[in-house]
Parts: sequence; C-alpha cells; structure tokens
Amino acid sequence: MIRVKICGIGSEEPALAAAQNGADFIGLVFAESPRQITPARARKIVAALKESGATAQTVGVFVNAPAARVSKIAASCGLDWVQLSGDEPWEYCRQLKRPVIKVVRISRNNGTETVCRDLAYGGDLLGKQPHLFLLDASVASRYGGTGRTFDWDLARPIAARFPVIIAGGLRPANVAAAIEIISPWGVDVSSGVETKGVKDLKKIRDFIRKVRQNGG
Repeated sequence: MIRVKICGIGSEEPALAAAQNGADFIGLVFAESPRQITPARARKIVAALKESGATAQTVGVFVNAPAARVSKIAASCGLDWVQLSGDEPWEYCRQLKRPVIKVVRISRNNGTETVCRDLAYGGDLLGKQPHLFLLDASVASRYGGTGRTFDWDLARPIAARFPVIIAGGLRPANVAAAIEIISPWGVDVSSGVETKGVKDLKKIRDFIRKVRQNGG
C-alpha cells in the first residue's frame, strides 16, 4: 500500500478530514513558512486526531533547527515523527532518538547514483532507528513547499532500493502518473491540495482517492 502524507496542516478540520479519508501521515510545519504553526496549535491538532481515534501519524517538519529544540517540541506536542527538511547531516538525525523522515533533494546535478549513495550511508548510520527518506525537487534557497516537480524517471531506481516518499508538485491530477512511473513507498502533498493557500477538503479527498485507485 502506498502511504499518503498530507503536509502543511494548520487546523483541526483539514487534519481530521485527511485522517478520515485515509491519510497515513499528517504534516505540521514548524519551520518558517506560510504554513508554519505554533507548538500550541500543533498540540490542539494532535489532540483532536487522538480523540477522533484516527490512526494517522503526526509529523513535525523542521529546517536547520537545533536538535534540542526539535526534541523538545516533538515531545511536548506528542509527535510521532520528525521530518528534517534542511541541510541537517545524517549524524544530526541520531541526536533526536525518534523516528525520522530525512528530505533529500534530487535534480540532474544531484542524480540517481549520488542520491542512492547518500541514502545508503544514511540508512547504515541510522541502523535500527526508524527512518524514511523523502525525495523533493531541488530549488535554490528553498526548503520545500515550492509546488515544483522533478524528473520522476530519476526517482524510479531509487524507489526500487529504498523506502522513499515522493514530494514536489504533486496534486490530484498528476499523482497517478507519479505512482505509475516511480512506484514509491509513499507520496506527500501540500500546496497541491490547497486553494488560494488554504487546505481544500475536496482536493484532499480527491488526492487520497487517486492514490488508492492506483495501487495505494
């Protein structure tokens, strides 16, 4: 089954809608972003999900934050995973002592073999610490949320070797094509399920339905 992560959630309503429609992960952004939320807001979202009986796991998204701060927020909010979307080295991941999603950016200049070597090194270093890899588009001076796709053919051999989540420009209209080409472990969407910068419940439902219809 292909896992679905709905990221950039800012309130209880879209979080519950995503979970109720089958999302596996709910992403909460703590890094500087139009989708950034406070720990207090995150705690309310996490509490609402738990009270609803949802099985979706929560993911806190951070960019180049001190490890101590990440760990403190993750613990206080009751997060299940931490996603590192900046320039954090693999050694940093081990300081967190919790499940980690590490973002790696892919492009023609940082292609398949380079990424595979990087993920192999990271996987060996993390060992039994639960971890996943997220492939996103490489955009100068941006750490995600760009809404831009990358060359999916580059990701196919990577997904054959590692549990990767695909992000970058996905939306209900193209996620089926991405799945067909890449066969990823999971898919991640944020701006692709928004209307004028706000999470659109219909688009969230449509995105998850498209994934489930295409092998997920």
